[in-house]
Amino acid sequence: MIDIHCHILDGVDDGSYCLAESVEMAKVAAESGTEQIIATPHANAPGRGELPWGDMLVKKLAGLNKKLKEKKIPLTVCPGQEVFCTGDILRLLESGEIITLNGSRYLLAEFDFYSRAESILDRCDMLLSAGVVPVVAHPERYEALKEDEHTAYRLKRRGCLLQLNSGSLFGDFGRSSERAAHGFLAEGLADFIASDAHSPYVRTPFMADVHEMVSDMYSLDYAELLFSENPGLLLRDKEIHPFY
Repeated sequence: MIDIHCHILDGVDDGSYCLAESVEMAKVAAESGTEQIIATPHANAPGRGELPWGDMLVKKLAGLNKKLKEKKIPLTVCPGQEVFCTGDILRLLESGEIITLNGSRYLLAEFDFYSRAESILDRCDMLLSAGVVPVVAHPERYEALKEDEHTAYRLKRRGCLLQLNSGSLFGDFGRSSERAAHGFLAEGLADFIASDAHSPYVRTPFMADVHEMVSDMYSLDYAELLFSENPGLLLRDKEIHPFY
């Protein structure tokens, strides 16, 4: 499996607290069958600091991969960010202050949980117009998508991709998010399932149980698409075709 959304870099956001905790997260992920993770620290998020991509994050990423190699943990961590989408998103991309997932055409895009549907669509249109494909992070947690599933179809028709959180499928973010996540799966609207992990203890990167659930409730082929095939295409910057 490949996890495209994980707060595994230490001391930079509300995820891992220290390098030792990052290593524990990697152990948990590897034990569940994950071979690669994209580190996605928050970027451009209101109230959390802008946290632009730069030397500090590059060094933390290299240090973590070095430590995993030393400890013989069979997992590689790749560069990325979870980017809060504001009106200056294209300028930030052009300046290199924010980056896409592993240098690909795909950007992990976050929005305010109470954003209007039109606001989300407008920001995604802005990215798409520049050749950047939004991977909408945890759409099941946005009120606009929980209230009207048609918004998800509008995003998909534009060319956006949807990434569900593994914990949402177990109700970790409330019943409404759980219902929305399963609704997206039932309609074939989801393109990825990722951990959005923040710790080795709660909101962990363990995903084997969710892979099993999706295989049993939907299909093994769909589970493989969400956890392995599409993430692999993303890492290699290949085109991803919607499932539905």
